[in-house]
Amino acid sequence: MKLSVNGKSHTLDVEPEMPLLWALRDELNIKGPKFGCGVALCGSCTVLLNGEPVRSCSYPVSVAAGQKVVTIEGLADKGKLHAVQQAWIEHQVPQCGYCQGGQILAAVALLKKKPKPTDQDIDAAMTNICRCGTYARVRAAIHSVAKKGGRA
Repeated sequence: MKLSVNGKSHTLDVEPEMPLLWALRDELNIKGPKFGCGVALCGSCTVLLNGEPVRSCSYPVSVAAGQKVVTIEGLADKGKLHAVQQAWIEHQVPQCGYCQGGQILAAVALLKKKPKPTDQDIDAAMTNICRCGTYARVRAAIHSVAKKGGRA
C-alpha cells in the first residue's frame, strides 16, 4: 500500500490492520509518534491525517493509505519551526517531553479550526494526557500563537 508521510510517498508491504503507529515507527523509522496506552486514550501517538488529529495506535494503516499523514517530524517547514513548536519552546511547555509531539499536533489542528480559541475550546480539543501536568503551559502557548495570528 502507498502511504504519504510528511510529504513523501512510501510503499509498504504490511498487514492492512497493522496500526499506523507501528507502520510509522517500525517500517518507516519515524519515531516522533510514541506508544503510550495502545487504546487511543493518552494521545502520545497522535498524528495529523488530512489535518485532523488521530490516535495512530488504534488507526489501521490501510485506512491511512492514500491520505496525507503528518508527524511531528514533518511540521517544520524548510528548517523553520512551526509557530506552535516555537511557542512550546518559548513557554517551556515540555518537562519529560514524551507526549509533546502529539500535544503539538493536536494544538496545530485546534488552531487551524479555531484561530482564536477560548480556554474552553483548548480544554475540549487538547485531550492528550501529560503525566507531567504541563496543561497550563500548553494553554499559554496556544494562546500566544493565537495572539500572533499563527506566526512565530
